[in-house]
This record gives sequence, C-alpha cells and structure tokens, in this order.
Amino acid sequence: MGQALQAGLELFLIPTRLGMMLLGVLAGLVVGILPGMGGIVAVAVLLPFVVKLDAVAALAMVTGALAVVHTSDTITSVLIGAPGSAASVPSVLEGHPLAKQGQAARALAAAYLSSLAGGLIGALGLTLSIPIARPLVLSFGSPELFMLTVLGISFAGSLLGKEPRRGIIAGLLGLLLGTVGPTPAAAQVRFDFGQVYLMDGLDLAIVALGVFGIAEVIALLARGGAIAERVDLGRGWLEGARDVLRHRWLVLRGALIGMWAGVLPAIGATAGTWMAYGHVVAASRDRDRFGRGDIRGIIAPEAANNAVEAGDLVPTLLFSVPGSAPAAMIMGSLLAYGVVPGPRIVTDHLDLIYVIVWTFAAANVIGAALMFLASPALARLTYIPFTRVAPAIILMMALAAYQETQHYGDLLTLLALGVLGYGMKAAGWPRAPLLIGFVLSGPLERYFWLTVNLFPDPRAWLLRPAVVVIGLLVISPFAWSGLRALRERTRRREQAVARWTPGVGTVVSMGLLGVFAYAWTTSRGFLPGAALMPLSVASAGTVLALAQVIQEVRGRSLPAEEEDDVALSGPATSRALIYLGGIAVYTALIWVVGIRLATAGWILLFMRRIGRMAWPLAVLYTAGVLVGLEILARLLGIRLPAGVLGPFG
Repeated sequence: MGQALQAGLELFLIPTRLGMMLLGVLAGLVVGILPGMGGIVAVAVLLPFVVKLDAVAALAMVTGALAVVHTSDTITSVLIGAPGSAASVPSVLEGHPLAKQGQAARALAAAYLSSLAGGLIGALGLTLSIPIARPLVLSFGSPELFMLTVLGISFAGSLLGKEPRRGIIAGLLGLLLGTVGPTPAAAQVRFDFGQVYLMDGLDLAIVALGVFGIAEVIALLARGGAIAERVDLGRGWLEGARDVLRHRWLVLRGALIGMWAGVLPAIGATAGTWMAYGHVVAASRDRDRFGRGDIRGIIAPEAANNAVEAGDLVPTLLFSVPGSAPAAMIMGSLLAYGVVPGPRIVTDHLDLIYVIVWTFAAANVIGAALMFLASPALARLTYIPFTRVAPAIILMMALAAYQETQHYGDLLTLLALGVLGYGMKAAGWPRAPLLIGFVLSGPLERYFWLTVNLFPDPRAWLLRPAVVVIGLLVISPFAWSGLRALRERTRRREQAVARWTPGVGTVVSMGLLGVFAYAWTTSRGFLPGAALMPLSVASAGTVLALAQVIQEVRGRSLPAEEEDDVALSGPATSRALIYLGGIAVYTALIWVVGIRLATAGWILLFMRRIGRMAWPLAVLYTAGVLVGLEILARLLGIRLPAGVLGPFG
C-alpha cells in the first residue's frame, strides 16, 4: 500500500494536474454556494471539460469539485437560511439562528473546520478501508440494509420537537411524499394525478428548497430588517475554532457516521448528515438549544457530510455500485478512460485510487482555507436589509429547482412546498422529520420488499445477528424516552391545558388530516405491491392527524410558536401571506410570459415598493439580476422557460 500511495502522490503532484484540481475546487465552491445545486451539478458542469484531459487530471478536477461542495454550501445555509443542498439543512436549523444572533462567524468557523476534519478523516478512512471494506460490505444483505434505514428514520425521534405527535406526523408526511411516482414492487405510478411531471416522483433538492429555503425567506421578509440582529464578527472566528476543539470527539463520531453512511449504497449524504445530527441530539443531555442555534448541531453534520463523499467512493470503486449520483459520474469518468471500477481496480489501477485519496485530502484543506478568506466579506451580507437580497435569492432558488427537470412543474412544486414549509414553521411543527422521512422513503420500501421476497419466513431475517443488534439500537432510545415521559407526565399535563383559539396551527393540522385521508382513500385502489407503503403511512397519519386536531380543539395542545422562538404576530402572518401571494403571482407570470419578462417586472416592482429603491437603482439592480440569470443558465445548460405568450423563448 505504501508504494501505491507514493506512486499516487507522484502522479498527483504534477503542476498541470494540481491546476486542474484547483479549478475543480473553485467550481465546487461556487456551485456549493448556490442554493439547491449540490455535488451533482458541480460534477455535471465539469464533465464537458474533463473528457479533454488525461485520466489523472480529469479525476483530480472532478474529485476536487466533489470534495468541497459541502464546505461552501454552509454559506447560504447559515447566512440566509436557504440550504445549499439537502445535506446542509441541519446547518440551517442551527447555523441560521446563530447568524440572527450575530454569531455568523462562529457558526461558519465551526462548520469549515468540522468539514475539513470530516474530509480528512474520510480520506484516511477511504485509504484504510480499501483492503478491509470488501468482506464487510458483502456481509450485509437486504435485511441489514432495511434495518439500517429504519435506524436512520428512528433518529428522527430525537428531532420531534415539543410535541412528539407533531414530529411523527411530519415524518409520516415525508414518507408519503416519498411514495409519489414509480413503485419498486409493482408496475404502477402512485399519486401522479395524471401529470407526466409527477411520474418520476418529487426531487429531493426541490423538497429541501421549498420546505426550508422559501419558508425561511418568507419568514425573514415578514419580520423585516436585516438577517443579523447585532454585529459580533471579531470574536466569532476564534470561538468557532474553540468549539471544534472542545467537541473534537463529536467531530470524530460525526465523520465516522458519515463515512459509514457513504459506504452503504443508496443511503447518501443527506441521510448520513441527518444521522449525525440525530446522534448529537440523542446523545446530549441538554437539548433545549437544538433548533435555536446550538453549535453542536453544526459540528457533527458538517463533519459527516464531507466524510460521506469519501465513503461514497468505497462501493463506487470497489464494487461498481455508486453510492450517489456524483459518485456515479466519477464512475462514468473512469469508464470513459477504460478503467472499470470493481474488485480488479485494486490490482490494476491502485495508483488511480490513491490519486483520488490525495486529491480529496488536498481539496478539503484548500477549500476550507479559501472559505475562511472569503467569509468575512460574505458574512457582512447578514447586515444588509433583507429586502435588498431577497428577490435575487428567490430567483436563484427557482433556477435551482427548475434545473432539476427543466419542467414548469418544478416551480409549482417549489411554491406548494414553500407554503407547506412556512405553515409548519409558523405553527411550530418540526420540519426536519419530514425531510428525513422523504429521504429514506425509497430505500425503506425497496429493502423491505427485497427482504420479504428473499426471506418469506420472518424468523429467517429477524433473528440474524446484525438485524438484532440494529433493532436494539432502534428500540432503546424510544424506551428511554417513554420512561422519561412517564416521569414528566404531570408537569406536561399542566402545561398543555390552554384555551383553544383557531389559528395557523389548526389550519395546518386540518390540512394534513385532509392529505392523509385522501392518500388513504386513493391507496386502497393501488395494486398490492404498490399499496403497502402508502396505505400504511396514510392510515397512521390519518389517525394521528385526527388526534392532533381533537387535541387542539380541546385546548390540550401546546401553544404554537415558531421553531426559532420568534414570536408570531397577526401583522407578521399577514405580511407573510402577502409575500407568498407575490411569489405565486411571479410563478404564474413565468408560465404566461416566460421567466425573463416575469423576473424583470416582479423584481422592479418589488424593489420599488418593498425595497424602497429609487428608479435608477431599481432598474440597475434588475438588469444585474437578469444578466446573472443568463450567465447561470448558459453555464448550467438550462433552457429558460419562455412562457405560453413569451416573445423571448
């Protein structure tokens, strides 16, 4: 192994290849900053260029981009509450509240250092795992993978908020949204409403952008002012570094969770990040600050999401089983050069594997250093009145959603999920379980069907040693929570009694009851192989949502409040509804006249009425945004929607 490491280093240190890696790192950092883009876009943007390079330079460029995407996506997550990718949503939950408290620098420093440590641990893990991972991964069958998926969902139990019933309903809603589209066990498409767009299911990036990104933008606009409420940049950087040192073992645990989530096929960066976040919440005795700006909730997920990318490469390189879409693109790049991933790559092209390892480690160091240098300027964005940057952010999120399938349905889905996300936020419903349920819905159903078909006798798989161990890990936190809940029952009863008044919470509860009831009725008409998952989820959701509505009517539900404890007020809710209405009108205008004219008219009007800009400045701002739109569209190969009446299609 030592000789192969040295040979890989010699190949990697050639100046032209180092230059290609730097270009890849810069591309990955830029793409990571853009909300909703993620690693797949970073790799996709580079693919047209890498085919003209030699194999080592191409691998250095692509790996460099992939390694740093989750380092830079922290910027938008922390500063404006818009997740750079689905895997960075925990940074929104914890980093954005810190930014509002004037601790953006602390959150960013902790995130960068954790990402750096996670990436280096991932690179080390990739190096060490090559000789030992093959027998370990091959020993896992579908029962173990199914139970690991259940374990990932059970971590949502640590994120259920003040009322566990609401958290469970949110998780069930995520599972239900994940069943939209094709089924793995029958030739049937579910919940497509006759629309071709829904036949492929909902995209994860759009769900994350809608439920978290749009909802946060609307909440900030409704509150008014800047993102941060006070300035404290100078001390924050050192404090963030001290936080990472203070929680160094948490960094290690987060990186190991991420590494292992990456090694298992189809689990992915998002699930690995949430597992790390669920772990830190479950393992902490003081949980009151989680969701309101707890630095531990940034450190563990950020260490995990960079380590996941290294873990993804293990099944990709050793078994030709890509752990994620970006890893699949790296595999495609190898195939284009005649290098076939699989067990033989260890004997035939071990030097190439270690080129990837060296690139991954160096890219993490360079990416973190560049983000440290750039962040002081970027962090000052939090002190700009949010109305000045909101239109550009909304347009960027719309473009990020639209680039997924380049169908108008992407924009409608983003709007619908944005309304849902804001409603849940305003009503005090936890949104994290929804995303976890959505992410793991597909693997859960797929591995379950594989298991029951391969093992008709339940005892044949339920009594497998690894299944038993994972099952105990699933049950033990709930047993402990149940005991603790019994102790606090009296106190909670006293807190819960409140006079019922209809509000946003009641509307959300009744809306979710309607969704689950409709899904239950519709699922009964599906084929047996397609009905099991949605019917089970909808049945449980209907019962729990009905119980939630009854509790609220009886005045026994805890008072609703926003997740970040910003007090709700009638005027703020009214302003939020107006802003949501404005985005709905903008979405409709895109369909009618195309995105160019709709954007020009909407931003000009917004900056004049809401941003209070003078006409010349508003026109200049609008022109700048339109130029940025054109540049991004050309770089990403997006065919902008022309509209049914648009003259610029």
